[in-house]
Amino acid sequence: MKKSLFRRSRGFALNRERGVTMILVALAMVAIIAMAALSIDVITLYLAREEAQRSADSAALAAAKIIALSGLTGDPSNLSLQWGAVCGPDDGTNGLATRVAKTVAGQNTVGSIAADAVTVNYFSGTGSTMGSGTSDCTTLSSTAFGVNPVVNVQVRRTSMPTFFSRIWGNTSNSVSATATAEAFNSSNSGNVGNETTGSITPVQPRCVKPWVVPNLDPLSSAGCNGNCTPFVNSSTGAINRQGISLGGAGAAGVIGETFWLEPDCQSAGSNCTLLNPGSIQPTANTALGTYGNPNLLYVPNQVGTPVIAVPSCRVGDASTALEQAIAGCDQPTNYSCGVVNANVVDMSTNPRSQTTDAVQCLIQQGDTGDVTASSGQDYFNPFGAPASYPYPILAGSSNPTGLSGTQISTSASIVSLPIYDNSKTINGVGQTNVTFVGFLQVFINAVDANGNLNVTVLNVSGCSNGSGSVGTPVIGNSPVPVRLITPP
Repeated sequence: MKKSLFRRSRGFALNRERGVTMILVALAMVAIIAMAALSIDVITLYLAREEAQRSADSAALAAAKIIALSGLTGDPSNLSLQWGAVCGPDDGTNGLATRVAKTVAGQNTVGSIAADAVTVNYFSGTGSTMGSGTSDCTTLSSTAFGVNPVVNVQVRRTSMPTFFSRIWGNTSNSVSATATAEAFNSSNSGNVGNETTGSITPVQPRCVKPWVVPNLDPLSSAGCNGNCTPFVNSSTGAINRQGISLGGAGAAGVIGETFWLEPDCQSAGSNCTLLNPGSIQPTANTALGTYGNPNLLYVPNQVGTPVIAVPSCRVGDASTALEQAIAGCDQPTNYSCGVVNANVVDMSTNPRSQTTDAVQCLIQQGDTGDVTASSGQDYFNPFGAPASYPYPILAGSSNPTGLSGTQISTSASIVSLPIYDNSKTINGVGQTNVTFVGFLQVFINAVDANGNLNVTVLNVSGCSNGSGSVGTPVIGNSPVPVRLITPP
């Protein structure tokens, strides 16, 4: 066998392979950088979408809260034509709920920057169909919404800093999210198609104050004295005097009425000895009241033990459970809407002085001798008789935010009370089982030294007499709670 004339030395072979490693490393680096960039894109867009969703959720809930606190749900037929004042009278940008939604969305960054666009729409209608479609409010100012107003917020952020997202079709490098929230008022919901069963889903507000009021609207007619129109229909839960009033007079509807809420108990004594024992049930009474009329008489509810939230300030020497429940929060199970005989009125306590001490603590009122102006508590302008809608709440000088005189969106002066079916007589002594047919949300303007409260109605929520209520109650901090629902 002949030997080859050419011999490749080992060094020649190595010379030909020299640099291959560098090329492989360079190719690997490109792949690694591409994968890293792709991972960064995925993480950036994922986090941005999560941030956009949180922003949309917060904005929708904030707008729904404004709708609930404004009392708009007390006028489902829009008799007062105030829809536009909440969502926006012209182009949907000037309404309070719209402004709040956009402000809240702007406070939540998407990809470290505020969203480029926030679109707020509303639904006219109720239930699973959510009405006939969305609107920016230009067509809703004269439209009835039925029962439960719905707000939809879309948040969009464009020009996201991405590298390879175009590969999967995101050519605009943008993210968006949509959230829909509802101000849920169960009043008459079974009769307007909100529930497929035709029955009413009850609400169960948290932190209800233990002042049980009869189902009587003291401003429904002059001097009605026990023959007043009920706040709600005890069978259907419908609000009887729908509408929104200004100036506290209640001429246009129950929302905005201002009256005195007074204990139906004698001034002296440790027990609640009824003022009108011949009737032995609370009534809107034209003959009673330190400051005149109209007024509505209340009796104390049985307070649960222990009270779930106690106030931070001192509420009297004894600091009774009743005081703690007024200034703090009672057990929500003591106030079950639409459940027969699950609620108990307790006449073994006199709420007068305890109410004064607790309310002073709750609303930061400094002077119970002056009930015509703010002495630290939040207030309306004019005091006790808001002249514009949505009702502007101004921070008092003792408001913990330090925003004295500035309009605020919530207040410790906003409280919820149970409405009971006054067709049943309350016993003059001991305890009586009663049925709650709804809840009254009021703004406490002031309290005097005798436990009398001057209040303005912000909302009414009705439920059935128990037989028509179905399902798990909707729970919230208001008789008209807000909740996120599935987008349409």
